[in-house]
Amino acid sequence: MNPFLGEFIGTALLIILGNGVVANVVLNQTKGNSSGWIVITFGWAIAVFTGVYASTALGGGGHLNPAVSLGLAAFSDFDSSMLPAYIGGQFAGAFIGAILVWLSYKKHFDATTDAHSILNVFCTTPAIRHPFYNFITEAVGTFVLALGALLMSKPSMTLGTLDALPVALLVLGIGLGLGGPTGYAINPARDLAPRIAHFILPIPGKKDSDWSYSWIPVLGPIAGGMLAGWLYAFLK
Repeated sequence: MNPFLGEFIGTALLIILGNGVVANVVLNQTKGNSSGWIVITFGWAIAVFTGVYASTALGGGGHLNPAVSLGLAAFSDFDSSMLPAYIGGQFAGAFIGAILVWLSYKKHFDATTDAHSILNVFCTTPAIRHPFYNFITEAVGTFVLALGALLMSKPSMTLGTLDALPVALLVLGIGLGLGGPTGYAINPARDLAPRIAHFILPIPGKKDSDWSYSWIPVLGPIAGGMLAGWLYAFLK
């Protein structure tokens, strides 16, 4: 059992399936082109289920998310010395997952001329750009994710280990209920590592990686995760 490996493999699977469903919907000439938001939210829910299940099976906590790991380390008995392994695995897995999505959809990236759609395969962008409210949306979404996941975890499970099916259904609900304003990154690794992949990959016709927005899906989720960790500790 290896926490780094668990978080690495789990997060890689999360991104392969999650960013993969976005690619299937928004890139040109795919079988799923223009199939819509419901397909994306269900695809991300299955991605979370698969990632959490794989992570916990390999010795990770099924966090797949630095905001969750930081919130637990700050306000619970979760061993903070494990943070480098957890967060390192999450970012590395997200980066590799994004590259595998690009390889899988390479010809469809080549066939897509809309640079905004190409960027959206890798990372989130706001529907209406307003840094304050975009930050609030990401913080609220991550607060719901982290607090809900912790409260739904089985009492018999080790502290810091999340349960796959409840978390997947929770992410489905967040996508349907709170995903409209920002695309519900709710995870710094899920957004930043693929954004870096977008920056370095040789994708024809891509735009800049929107670095001016990139801090929001990092700091917003961290704020929400920390608040959820504090409230969970208080309630317990």
